[in-house]
Amino acid sequence: MAVDYTFYAGTYGGRAIDQNDWHGLERRAAAQLARYKRIYTVTAPDEDPDAESMAICAMADAMQSFDLLLNGECGPVSGVGIGSVSVSYAAPGSNSLDVSAKGQARELYRCASLYLDIYRGVS
Repeated sequence: MAVDYTFYAGTYGGRAIDQNDWHGLERRAAAQLARYKRIYTVTAPDEDPDAESMAICAMADAMQSFDLLLNGECGPVSGVGIGSVSVSYAAPGSNSLDVSAKGQARELYRCASLYLDIYRGVS
């Protein structure tokens, strides 16, 4: 299932991801949801037709945040200047955010679970 940028920006209300970056992040998020469907029972509550698309958008937002954190482009601010405006961010791993593979997996599962029912076993 492909989710277009118009859905992300309009229906989901996403603003964190630039349109040029959307395709790659959406693909990664859709692949993660496909993985969940292979190993878990995944259903949309109340047969919401947008639930999967909303889950993909939420996971793409989280992936974007992790990418920025790991590249040192955002995170907890470690220094701020006023004259000439300067901002520096703490190095990845020096903050309380869990950017480990396990931490990322937990967050992606949490994001998908906001919109979908995901559990082990048979429905």
